[in-house]
Amino acid sequence: MGRLAQLAANPQDTTREEIYLAVASLYRVQGNHLSPRECALMQDILRMLTRDVEMTIRIALAERLADDISAPHDLILLLADDRVEVARPVILRSALISDDDILQMIAKTDVAYHEVIAQRPNIGVAVTGALSRSETETVLTALAHNTTACFDMQTQERLVEKSRRHVSLQEALAQRRDLPPPLAERMCAWVSGALREHILRNYPVSAATVDTALNEIDTAMHAPSPAPKENPNDGAQKLIDKLAAAGQLKPGFLLRVLHQGQTDLFDLAFARLLGLNLPDTRKALYENGPASVAVACRAVGIDRSVFPTVYNLSRQAHGIPATLSAEQKDAVTSVFSSHSREQALQRLSNP
Repeated sequence: MGRLAQLAANPQDTTREEIYLAVASLYRVQGNHLSPRECALMQDILRMLTRDVEMTIRIALAERLADDISAPHDLILLLADDRVEVARPVILRSALISDDDILQMIAKTDVAYHEVIAQRPNIGVAVTGALSRSETETVLTALAHNTTACFDMQTQERLVEKSRRHVSLQEALAQRRDLPPPLAERMCAWVSGALREHILRNYPVSAATVDTALNEIDTAMHAPSPAPKENPNDGAQKLIDKLAAAGQLKPGFLLRVLHQGQTDLFDLAFARLLGLNLPDTRKALYENGPASVAVACRAVGIDRSVFPTVYNLSRQAHGIPATLSAEQKDAVTSVFSSHSREQALQRLSNP
């Protein structure tokens, strides 16, 4: 080890890049068998060389180790502590980096790193909560676009409140399937004003035209949704048939029409995806309790995180209370954890 340190300080016929890669390779292979003192010395050597080693070399090493679950944890953190271009692969992909590691990174790094961290898959509520305190629009928007990130209610409320000032954040939040309806409704109170300013700044259109359009949208949004029809018209059924034939009838369509208050289309589309008739589908969705709704959602591929939105909005459209007891919540969770899609479909087909 001492010889490596001397060579790093005064390279002879060996370049610093070669020494850097040699030490990093040795650390990767032997890191779990080295003493704390030896690990610390290797880290010091790599830090000393970092200033003189081409960034392309360091990036290549980070790319190589980003998916290596056997790499020493300290080596991964060393790369994450490098320039953001080097840190990016390990921040985004390394399974060795914990949420605690990420929180420490957030505390000591700048916006460029925070933007990358906000894109890391499956970050937990502590990380999303810390990132949501940022005042930088690009960080907040990247976080809101991260569909695998876990948000608690406090973080969602913070992001919605900050969307008052950022149109891009409004758009990102509007696309999230897990945004609670009350927060989406709250956001509507200011989204039109921000959208108006954005349109006027970026498009050649008169203020009067914009105001008229936004007033019409506001009126439509606050108008009561039409009650579901016992027998939807042929046009609605033809639309569902056409989408199904084209392979475009998917769970995302259910959520879109449900958010738009088009309950007949929602019921018809659900029935087609389940392969059931409309009366049996409505019985499963509105008469047999929340566990039955969970089975239907599982059967068509709707995720557990989206279930509350589907359950609440569909219940509201039919004038049915949407409150769940603790026992009912447990039953819903059990359905999603114990049923495959095939099992859920079979259970609906053979009640």
